[in-house]
Amino acid sequence: MTAGTGAPEDRDELYGRLKEFEGRAAATAGTGKDPVNEPMIRHWCEAMGDTDPAYRGPDAIAPPTMLQAWTMGGLSGHTDRSAAYEELFGLLDGAGYTSVVATDCEQEYLRPLRPGDRITFDAVIESVSERKTTKLGTGYFVTTRTDVRADGEPAGTHRFRILKYTPAAAKRKARGEGRNLRPRPVINRDNAGFWQGVAEHRLLIQRCTGCRTLRFPWLPGCNACGCQEWDTVEASGEGTVFSHVVMHHPPFPAFAVDGAGGPYAVALIELAEGVRMVTNVIGVPYDKVRPGMPVRLEFLRTDPELELPVFRGGEG
Repeated sequence: MTAGTGAPEDRDELYGRLKEFEGRAAATAGTGKDPVNEPMIRHWCEAMGDTDPAYRGPDAIAPPTMLQAWTMGGLSGHTDRSAAYEELFGLLDGAGYTSVVATDCEQEYLRPLRPGDRITFDAVIESVSERKTTKLGTGYFVTTRTDVRADGEPAGTHRFRILKYTPAAAKRKARGEGRNLRPRPVINRDNAGFWQGVAEHRLLIQRCTGCRTLRFPWLPGCNACGCQEWDTVEASGEGTVFSHVVMHHPPFPAFAVDGAGGPYAVALIELAEGVRMVTNVIGVPYDKVRPGMPVRLEFLRTDPELELPVFRGGEG
């Protein structure tokens, strides 16, 4: 990614206004909608495939990575956003930076969270970057820091960074150039090996070198034993549809192989090795996809810069 050129016509007057928001509150005296509780811990562990015994039983604690979950607004949204936060994002929206994507987060854990803990928090607008140009488009990275307390005691810190941007694809379309492209995967130090394997037409699964448990998606540590050492095994490419949904709306041509924009099938594939992954099912009409359908791995080039693992189904 690159910053502005610094030429007179490229002077970023908006950036000076955005910088004034740094250090201002994003939320004050926020309260978690629910106390830390066992059902949410159980659902989280089931979704993540985390079988650590520390998260079960009478002395259970919450997985540390749930830190943000206890502060989230849910489907009804946040009611504790500050006026400064709303003004900052209104300023970006008004300047045409209307799209948003989460880019990364950092967490620091100060004490375990246990069922019954009441969560409160404060958040601050920690930083706003200079204007950056990325493959997604041009915009600004905004970082907020949330300080989380449990029953009044410091429990952790959560930094959350997003990019507010004007989509590059929209600019190309306005000029009558290009075609619809799929969003780029976020590649970081935890999953770079997976995407390197995809580039080599290999679907790699992580394997813990401590307990030999396979895991997918890629994670920095083992859900079963906590070991941070791992190697990989290459998937055979055989699998079955475990479950699926059919996307009807909104139409998104980039996700349909024929470019028609849907409907198209998105499936949870159970690989022969036992792990599951979300991907597209191709080769059969969307209304013929069924749980238990055998599928086979392929690599689909969606544009000159992106190739993805997908699975081809057979109606028989």
